[in-house]
Amino acid sequence: MKTADDAIRRAIIEDYRVLGEAPEADLQGLVQLAATVCGVPTAVINLIDDRFQHQIAAVGIEPAVCSREDSMCAVVFRKPGHTVVTDASLDERFAGNPFVTGEIANVKFYASSPLITPMGVPIGTICIFDEVPRELPEDESAALALIARQIVDVLELRRITRELGESNEQLENFAAQVAHDLRNPLTALTGYIELAADVPEVAGLPAASRALARAESVADRMSGMIARLLDYARIGGSPIRRTAVDVEPLVASTMEDLRSAGEDNGAEVTVEASVPVQADPTLASVLVQNLVGNAVKFAGTGGRLPRVVVSVGTVASGVRIVVDDNGPGVPVAERELVFEPLERGSNAEAPGCGIGLATCRRIVESHGGRLGIDDSPLGGARIWVVLPSA
Repeated sequence: MKTADDAIRRAIIEDYRVLGEAPEADLQGLVQLAATVCGVPTAVINLIDDRFQHQIAAVGIEPAVCSREDSMCAVVFRKPGHTVVTDASLDERFAGNPFVTGEIANVKFYASSPLITPMGVPIGTICIFDEVPRELPEDESAALALIARQIVDVLELRRITRELGESNEQLENFAAQVAHDLRNPLTALTGYIELAADVPEVAGLPAASRALARAESVADRMSGMIARLLDYARIGGSPIRRTAVDVEPLVASTMEDLRSAGEDNGAEVTVEASVPVQADPTLASVLVQNLVGNAVKFAGTGGRLPRVVVSVGTVASGVRIVVDDNGPGVPVAERELVFEPLERGSNAEAPGCGIGLATCRRIVESHGGRLGIDDSPLGGARIWVVLPSA
């Protein structure tokens, strides 16, 4: 009779999505390790639901499925601790089991360690067996318990990675729908503003023309913010395509875009890039655009002439990109805050919506890198990024 525990166990096992699939390389490696460490010819990872025992990785036999009634591990996997049986044919729990009698196999020595999920639910075992009786020394027994925990870690990591991918896809789809729903009325509003600005009666009224120009500017900023929010949501949803990327051309194209938009503030930008970075070229371009664009924007507040230095060099853990500016800097108390979406810190003079640095963080983390803010020798902020070499 199926119990609530059986239903929970079956749901957890199904959520791992390993049943009916070829053995995972990591799981196959662990079952091979168990056989080698314990000096036995056969080792198996079993997941046991309310009806079947599923061998999801094995050494010494081909993985198969059997009924729960025929499973040796089903007798003991819900009990805490190891099970070690020197000769199963002499153990009343297993003497009549088809794995022992020769109907399926001829097991004599049998040992297993339960697979316990982080929620405390036993879902199966790592078991080892041999056709001759033997003992299991204490160190080998401890190793078997450790391997059992590692198997659960691999299953959990597989599940979490899949769920994160699905979550990123849902976020991207949601952001795309929201962006679409917001852009349509915004486009219509911009069109009406342009039509109103072309009306002769309005064109002859300076105050009305200025108001319409401000409204059009606000609409443009809203459109840009929607685009940046969509870009932010999309980062991390696709595999990273690493290649060697030169930073200097990315800085040059960023400054060209800023000059074309009249947003370069007359900045003096210097690049000292001795090595390329290993990164996704599209994401690297977005990263540099945001870092350099932010530096130019904030360094130009208060009417100062921005000075920005971009340097790229090797460090022990990879390649470091540093962007220094001569702006007002970022107070220590705000250096973590400004990496959050829609947060701009206390410097409200500079234009923007607070998405740039949050986007940089997602890009860097998707590459397995790190970033942070320090004081710059130029007097402003230093934003540094370290990306792994491989």
